[in-house]
Amino acid sequence: MRIVAFLFLLFCAFSVSAQIEDPVKWSTNLKKLSANEYELIFVANIQDGWNTYSQYLESDDGPVRTSFHYDKGTFQLVGKNIEEGDRKEGHDKMFDMNVIKLFHTATFRQKIKVTDPSKPITGYVEYMCCNDEKCLPPTEFAFKFMLNEAGAEKKKVGSLEGDKVKDAQDKNAAPVTAPESSVANADFQVTDLSGAANAPGLQAYAKWESSIKKLQGNVYEITITGIPEAGWHLYSQFTDEGGVLPTTFTYNPGKHYTLDGKTKEAGKIKEKLEPLFGVVVKQFEGNAVFTQKVIVTDPEQAITGFLNFMACNASTCSMPTDVDFHFVPAKLSALVGIEANKAIKGGTEAPIGTTPLETYFGLNKPQLDAPLGQCGVADEVITAKTGFFKIFLLGFFGGLLALLTPCVFPMIPFTVSFFTKMSQNKKGKLIGNASMYAGFIILVYLLLSIPFHLMDNINPDILNDISTNVWLNIIFFAVFVFFAFSFFGYYEIALPSSWVNRSSQAENLGGALGIFFAALTLALVSFSCTGPILGSLLAGALTSDGGAWQLTAGMGGFGLGLALPFAVFAAFPSILQSLPKSGSWMNTIKVVLGFLELALALKFLSNADLVKDWELLTIEPFLAIWLLIFLGLALYLFGLIHFPHYGKERSNGIKIGMGLVSLAFAIYLGTGFMVNKATGSYQSLTLLSGLAPPVCYSWFKPCDCPQELNCFKDLQQGLAYAREVNKPVLIDFTGHACVNCRRMEENVWPTKPVYPLLSKDYVLISLYVDDKRELPEKDQIVVETAQGGTRKLRNIGHKWAHFQTEYFKTNSQPYYVLLSPDGQLLTNPLGGMQEENLYGSFLQCGKDAFTRLSMK
Repeated sequence: MRIVAFLFLLFCAFSVSAQIEDPVKWSTNLKKLSANEYELIFVANIQDGWNTYSQYLESDDGPVRTSFHYDKGTFQLVGKNIEEGDRKEGHDKMFDMNVIKLFHTATFRQKIKVTDPSKPITGYVEYMCCNDEKCLPPTEFAFKFMLNEAGAEKKKVGSLEGDKVKDAQDKNAAPVTAPESSVANADFQVTDLSGAANAPGLQAYAKWESSIKKLQGNVYEITITGIPEAGWHLYSQFTDEGGVLPTTFTYNPGKHYTLDGKTKEAGKIKEKLEPLFGVVVKQFEGNAVFTQKVIVTDPEQAITGFLNFMACNASTCSMPTDVDFHFVPAKLSALVGIEANKAIKGGTEAPIGTTPLETYFGLNKPQLDAPLGQCGVADEVITAKTGFFKIFLLGFFGGLLALLTPCVFPMIPFTVSFFTKMSQNKKGKLIGNASMYAGFIILVYLLLSIPFHLMDNINPDILNDISTNVWLNIIFFAVFVFFAFSFFGYYEIALPSSWVNRSSQAENLGGALGIFFAALTLALVSFSCTGPILGSLLAGALTSDGGAWQLTAGMGGFGLGLALPFAVFAAFPSILQSLPKSGSWMNTIKVVLGFLELALALKFLSNADLVKDWELLTIEPFLAIWLLIFLGLALYLFGLIHFPHYGKERSNGIKIGMGLVSLAFAIYLGTGFMVNKATGSYQSLTLLSGLAPPVCYSWFKPCDCPQELNCFKDLQQGLAYAREVNKPVLIDFTGHACVNCRRMEENVWPTKPVYPLLSKDYVLISLYVDDKRELPEKDQIVVETAQGGTRKLRNIGHKWAHFQTEYFKTNSQPYYVLLSPDGQLLTNPLGGMQEENLYGSFLQCGKDAFTRLSMK
């Protein structure tokens, strides 16, 4: 079918028109990296409405991938061809496969190592382009690079867009073992760089120390140690790509030394899966020690370079930061940070750019001490609450619900009779014993959480590690399905009868001990109905941030919800007469719970799918399965389908009412397939926030902005649009590798207090401080840093990082700033993880301030 589709599109290309079409214009550029290393740059400028295809397609059975063919010469390729640009990945119906399309501008960079730079490098690029109606046959573009003219553009057909070019530096990293020596036994000189910023609001994150020592002959060992601030973590060089940024080391080339092996690292390293990125993160628990051996031919000359690092704590992450280092082997001189920067420049540093920052960024600096709205707290960072009260309430209602199941409800008269006889009809004693019974029920369920506290004490992050495990989420999915079918009556989950018998016999001990065993007997006998509810509570606690204490809160709530009615009925037996009789209505409750268990099971399978990026349970199949579940529940309540174990049950007014609610919810789920015309993605369903996958995780309607919001990724474009529609601006300082940024987008932005304000009342501008795409040459200016020294803004991330530190005196993400379109600060900015109500109040405050400003 794929081949037929391909031939059909080619036929269209020839038959529709005889006009020669050329929708792709190619240009090339050459960049010299070192004496024998170059970078070949290819840029495809693609006409609007057309697309080419990535080099990295899953199969050759579909469209022709872009490929680079080199004639034989005096060079060798280094690494893979790096591909950047406007990419869109998804399922293509015509080819019946997953494809990666390239739109507008696509940039390809290939690093090479040359033995004879006088010889040209020639070859051709093969590519194919399509639009919505047809595909053109595969086309070739010939290229020729003259290395002795590095920087000149050859075969230039269009203009090279530098802002689409990614800076691809050699990371110089490979997995190695920890070094045998350490800083503690080295003979060295140390420069202590606190890293603390001179400007208020800028954080240090880490202190860096350096040393150099002579090993033997002309071999030296360089040591650089990162000492993070309390609560912060540095990251390994060998963290998986696609998540937080690893620590990297770049050495400036020189003939007076060579690196002996790769940079080694030592320290206590913790590995964990980060589900938001689906990668393994390796972070240092404490200091990070990096060592590099060098072979020196001229010890008087300096060895220079820089390291790049990222640091995170529980609520925020730093922007990627460069730290210079400078070593002179002959003097055992070791400098790092500001002093190294000054030594490297040696009085010959590039001149500071003459372009005012207001002109460069297109925005005047706001007055940070005089926001229009004074309802925020300046530079406030609040870690999101773990929701102990919420899960306590969920547990409480779970306990009340368990009371209505056939395993528990019939035990109420038996329990009342037991306490009436024990208390000899004495009112005061009856109330006392009933209260003690309720207390023991709560205690039994609290005791169930103790093993998880022991696990938490052994390793404080063990519960989080368990919750982020892909296979555990799959196990939870299977367990929930198992629970669901037990509620449907196909089997019962029961504890060993010997446990129940021994506990029941111990009730005869009398007094407080007898009452305790009566409470324990209730917990054991009712397990077949309470077990699935408790399992849901356990899974929910383990997959959140509260760990063992959140589980304790839920267990306590469940025990209270279950115990309170028993205590009331035992203390006041006359109330029993108002209770309904046992009957088929209890089976109905079990079946309803079974359908709900099935729906919740999908959440855990979705977690695993998101982490692994399998794209099996995207938003489309998730909504479809939920819709079928609640439609099935409605049909059961209407009496149209039945379960064999319970026989044919009649419908009544209450069941029909519940069925109508379920049917209405199924219809609501169906609206999730409606397309939002403003964003081009599916309509977001508020009631499914935190349960369903993000709407952008889609087969057919993937989107670039979180929560299907409209967003800009360029400051001036966003401000221009804000002026056009007369709306305030939310500047979101974020990063592709910022874990807490993703958590805010996934957990806080879609909530009821926040999403309506974000989607309707603000223009969102997301500025990525770790965007490595190179700036156009004219925008690569040299600036003074807040820490002292200078830096050249080479890429887009540098630009937005400098904008944040220079304008808002802070350097961590996430960080949120509310501005009017002309740059007036509407309220105090917020940083770090935020609780949804506080974040909603922050947005509302900015909106009110803008309304007042507009009325002037």
